[in-house]
Amino acid sequence: MQAPILDIRNLSKVYASGLLAVSDVSLQIQKGEIFALLGPNGAGKTTLISIVCGIATPSSGTVSVAGHDIIGGYRAARTLIGLVPQEISTDTWESVLATVRYSRELFGRAPNPAFVEKTLRDLSLWDKRNERIMSLSGGMKRRVMIAKALAHEPEILFLDEPTAGVDVELRRDMWALVHDMRLRGVTIILTTHYIDEAEEMADRIGVINRGKLILVEEKHALMRQLGKRQLTVQLAEPMQQLPAGLRDWALVLSGDGTQLQFSFDATAERNGIPGLLRRLDELGVGYKDLLTQQSSLEEIFVNLVSERTGTSSS
Repeated sequence: MQAPILDIRNLSKVYASGLLAVSDVSLQIQKGEIFALLGPNGAGKTTLISIVCGIATPSSGTVSVAGHDIIGGYRAARTLIGLVPQEISTDTWESVLATVRYSRELFGRAPNPAFVEKTLRDLSLWDKRNERIMSLSGGMKRRVMIAKALAHEPEILFLDEPTAGVDVELRRDMWALVHDMRLRGVTIILTTHYIDEAEEMADRIGVINRGKLILVEEKHALMRQLGKRQLTVQLAEPMQQLPAGLRDWALVLSGDGTQLQFSFDATAERNGIPGLLRRLDELGVGYKDLLTQQSSLEEIFVNLVSERTGTSSS
């Protein structure tokens, strides 16, 4: 396997207040990969990104970008990185076009009007290119920040909650852009609260909580290993309440009494379904259909965090 484009080793960050924001994180990401970092607010996602991008200084550990140490080889490493931060911050008095051009020049890139134009068109900003940023809506300002991050053609793009609070159109444009960059070999690392986006887009998923990276797994393997399945039994006749003979099965009766839901572990040698169906027959409970469904990544995420922190999920 080729060397990772991003190599994080035993990274920790302790603030002056004593807060341990990142705790002994190690992570390797390959070129062209889309990696989603999930975690609740305050889990350490933004701190981790800030360290890699040179905004925050690590307390211990190392980070290298395409072989360049982020401290010893800061300029070379930072040139390879584009960052779209969570907070909107733009040069409000300049035009859109001037701002994006300047972002490119900051990294020593030669002028490339065709590339800048394509980037602005991809983000539906070309018609706004001569407008001052201060006059734009919040959604348009977010687009400008994405354009600035892409202006110097980075090899790694960090997206910190990129579509939080934005309109549906921007989300659609954003993910179309991600697909396009992926085809060009750009490595994309995103944090998101929209778990459906991670489930749709990512190759691998990391879960961080209280500064610790508690799991890193290929998305489909994660679903197979940790995902519960749910059996829905479509009843032939509605029932008012569960019969006493079924109360040991942890079944859920739907509000209209027409369905029974039973959660089971698909990887277990004995999942309990044959015994449940036999019990239904013994009690004379008729059913006309059976349906199994994989649990969502969101359910897996909630269960993971609650298991590792000792809290219960509802």
